[in-house]
Amino acid sequence: MTQAASSALPLSTRTDPETQPIEAALVGAPNCGKTALFNALTGATQKVGNYSGVTVERKIGVARTPEGRQFSVIDLPGTHSLRARSPDEEVTRDVLLGRRPDERIPDLILAVADATNLRGALRLVNELKSVGLPIVLVLNMIDIARHRGLQIDHLALSQSLGIPVVTATAVRRGGLDALWEVVAPMLEAPLPAAQPATWVAPNSHDLRVAMREADRLVKAHVIQPAIPDTVTARIDRVVLHPIAGPVILLVLLFTMFQAVFTWATPFMDAIDAGFTWLGTLVAQVIPSGLIQSFLTNGVIAGIGSVIVFLPQILFTFLFILLLEDFGYMARAAFLMDRIMGRAGLNGRAFIPLLSSFACAIPGIMAARVIDNRRDRLTTILVAPLMTCSARIPVYTLIIAAFIPKTKVLGGLSLQGLVMFGLYAVGILSVLVVAFCARFFFARTERSAPLMLDLPDYKMPRARNVALGLYQRARVFLRRAGTVIFWSMVAIWVLSTFPQPPEGATGPAINYSFAAMIGKFIAPILHPLGFNWQIAVALVPGMAAREVAVAGLATVYAVSGDGGLIHTLAGQWSLGTALALLAWYIFAPQCISTLAVIRREAGSGKWMWIALIYMFVLAYVAALITYQIAALLGAG
Repeated sequence: MTQAASSALPLSTRTDPETQPIEAALVGAPNCGKTALFNALTGATQKVGNYSGVTVERKIGVARTPEGRQFSVIDLPGTHSLRARSPDEEVTRDVLLGRRPDERIPDLILAVADATNLRGALRLVNELKSVGLPIVLVLNMIDIARHRGLQIDHLALSQSLGIPVVTATAVRRGGLDALWEVVAPMLEAPLPAAQPATWVAPNSHDLRVAMREADRLVKAHVIQPAIPDTVTARIDRVVLHPIAGPVILLVLLFTMFQAVFTWATPFMDAIDAGFTWLGTLVAQVIPSGLIQSFLTNGVIAGIGSVIVFLPQILFTFLFILLLEDFGYMARAAFLMDRIMGRAGLNGRAFIPLLSSFACAIPGIMAARVIDNRRDRLTTILVAPLMTCSARIPVYTLIIAAFIPKTKVLGGLSLQGLVMFGLYAVGILSVLVVAFCARFFFARTERSAPLMLDLPDYKMPRARNVALGLYQRARVFLRRAGTVIFWSMVAIWVLSTFPQPPEGATGPAINYSFAAMIGKFIAPILHPLGFNWQIAVALVPGMAAREVAVAGLATVYAVSGDGGLIHTLAGQWSLGTALALLAWYIFAPQCISTLAVIRREAGSGKWMWIALIYMFVLAYVAALITYQIAALLGAG
């Protein structure tokens, strides 16, 4: 046993379950149903945070047996081996071996396996046995395995492994009955003390031997159907086809961006009408003055201009959640592996980059699944270039002001096509920057080939999708109520004070601190076609990209102009609008993203590299766009 494991052993050696809550750790490979089991065990008692010193997610909850016995459950990050090739896997290994002084060693391991694909799980279980902790193997998704005609003799498998083996279906009522029959008695009696750990990092020979043993166990205890269920195989023959597969992926993404505009429009109109009515009501009730200006121009105009885009953001999330639940995401990563490999990215980078469509922060954190450090750093640095949901308010505002609502190519929305083009440019920029990064990174290790477990296709569960949408809407609205609100307060104050002197003839905002700041910055941005109002909006936009829209709404509302879309269409040139779109494709307008880059990359150096290269790209792209537009008479 290692010294670290030995020093932590008293925390996991228990003789009386009444003296200290028992802690069970869920361990398994990604996509084995471990999170579904965690949710089924803990319900609403979950707490989510990070392990100290790293940004790897830490999920812990409280479960109760049918008899009422309470115990803790910790959902360890997914791993294929304790060999630990990524930050997530390192945390799982260190917790089980007692190498994290701030974490107790679990009392019990619940090893979760996908019953339809036991080979890798059995190899992992044999490795876990060398940790020295009590283990129960949970064959999850047993209903799918039986539907496919698989027959698993779990009792004989239990005898071969020397540990309890139970079947489970975490997503169905009563699906944990067999698990409770084994685990509940273990929790009532004193658990056996942890045995000395004998684990050593396996080499390639050890892994081959372990896989042969796993194959032997599968052959001995799993009866394959004579004619297997080929529904998943039939679908995969189409969606993984080298020609049809990429076309299907492109159609799915194109449909998503069309829906963002067409399906969300009625909901956006309703929200806009609600905020307009609220602003009119406040103006009628409260006399003219600073209070009325603060409420109508600062709070309602500012926050309302951002919340109106919530339907588009939710429709984007809806597509992503449905594709995840259906089981398509792993296929998309497989399809993109060759293309991304040529650009210097690992195929596993597809899922972090696709997650960045919602927000770059979880996308950057998801890069932990990439083993190779060079590939992981490259993914972290390019993830902010993906078109996140915070850009949607900016893109939609400018598109609505300058792109007509017309149908082209047989009924397609022109605005939706422009939005699709912006997403496509973002994706292309990721590939180009990643390709260039290959020449700056020293190649100290060779990237491993992409190996993925392709889960069976499953119909998305409405509850999971609804819960995901609720959580994301809650995060967005909380952000609107905190970061955006206080940013609007600051912009309103800067735009209102000092008051214009007596006899002033121009708009009051021209005499404000905001005008002073904007006009100071404006000369730097003038070659891009940006005016001082845009300069004012870009400064608080560093807190969050969507704040720029609220900033423009506040600045122009204080100026006394009409609706924001109408105002921009009347005061900006097409070249200015296009240049601002080009700016937002590249600009790192989010302090939170930069902070996460610093933590995930392990050095402030990479944060500064990301900040500088994205600002340079943004400035150059906006400059070229505006100057070309000016030459064509649109400046």
